[in-house]
Amino acid sequence: MSLSINVSELIDLFPGAIQSGQTSIGKLDGIANLRDAKVGDLSFLGNAKYKSQVEPCNASVILLPNDFQGKPSSNQLFIRVENPSRALAQVCELLEGKLYPAPAPGIHSTAFIEESASIHHSSSIGAFSYVGHESIIGPNCTINTHCHIGMGTTIGEGSVFYPGVKLLARCQIGKQVILNAGVVVGSEGYGFDQGDGSHQKIPHLGKVVIEDNVEVGANTCIDRARFEETKIGQGTKLDNLVQVGHNVKIGKNCLIVAQVGVSGSVLIEDEVIVGGQAGFAGHLKVGKGAKIAGQAGITKDVEPGAFLKGNPALPFHLAQRISVLQRKLPDLFNRFAQEKSKE
Repeated sequence: MSLSINVSELIDLFPGAIQSGQTSIGKLDGIANLRDAKVGDLSFLGNAKYKSQVEPCNASVILLPNDFQGKPSSNQLFIRVENPSRALAQVCELLEGKLYPAPAPGIHSTAFIEESASIHHSSSIGAFSYVGHESIIGPNCTINTHCHIGMGTTIGEGSVFYPGVKLLARCQIGKQVILNAGVVVGSEGYGFDQGDGSHQKIPHLGKVVIEDNVEVGANTCIDRARFEETKIGQGTKLDNLVQVGHNVKIGKNCLIVAQVGVSGSVLIEDEVIVGGQAGFAGHLKVGKGAKIAGQAGITKDVEPGAFLKGNPALPFHLAQRISVLQRKLPDLFNRFAQEKSKE
C-alpha cells in the first residue's frame, strides 16, 4: 500500500502512547503485516497469536498493545497503545483524507438542480448528478458523480454518497450516512395481488428512513414501504448486495453481511449480527442481539440472543452436532448393509 505519513505526525496522533526505541526514518511510505513489513513501513500487532512475528519484523514503526513485553530492534520505534487495531484505523482515516480528499464545496456545472431544492453552501454536488424538487441537502455533504436525489428527500450533515447512488422520492437520510457506489434507496417494494391468472401491481406509497451513522455497501437495495416506512437504525452497517424489502425495520448497531435477503415486514431488533447469504421469510421478528450464521434460512421468529445456523435454522450447537452426524451416515449405512448381508 502506497502512502506518506511523517513519523512525527504519527506520534502526534497518539499523545498518550508509550514509546520505546527510535527510528531515523522520517517518513513512512507503507503499511504491512508483521511478516511482510520492510524498513520504511508501519506495522501493528492486532492479534496476540502473531506475537512471535514482532521480534523479526523489519517495520520502522510498530503499533503494539500496552502490555506487550519486548524491546525494539535498532532503528525501530515501538508505540504502545490500548488497541493497536483501532489505532491503525485512526492512521488509515488520516491517510484516507490525503489519498482521497473530499471535493471542494459547490455544484458541478453538469449537475442539474431543481429550483425548489435546497443545498447547503458547504456541500458538494458532483458531475451529472440530479437533485429533485424540494429536496434538502444539509451541511458538509458529498454527493459524487452520477447520483440521483429524488424529490422531497432530506440528507443530513456530513453524509457521503459515492458514484451512482440512487435515492427515489421522499427518502430521509440522517447525519454521517455513507452510501457506497450503486446503492438504491426507495425503490418500489415487491408487492403484487394475485388472481385471475395474473399479477396486479400494488403501488408502494411509503418511504425509507436511514438514521445517523449508517453505512450501506455497494449495490445494496432498500425498498420503500407500502404505506409507512422502511427503516434502518442508527449505527447499523449493511454490506454489499443486501436486499431489504418493504416495511422492514432494522434496529440500531446491527451488522448485516453481503448478499443477505430480508423479506418484507421483518423486524430486526438492535445489535443483531447476520452472516453472508442468510435469508429471512416475511413478517418475522428477530430479537435483540441474535446472531445468524451465514446461509441460514430464517423461517420463524428468533428469540433475543439466539445463535442460529442452517436451513431451516436451528440453534448453532445443535446444527453443528447434526452436521457431524451427517458426515458419519455413509459409514453407518455401510455397517448396516454388512450386518444385513450376514443374516
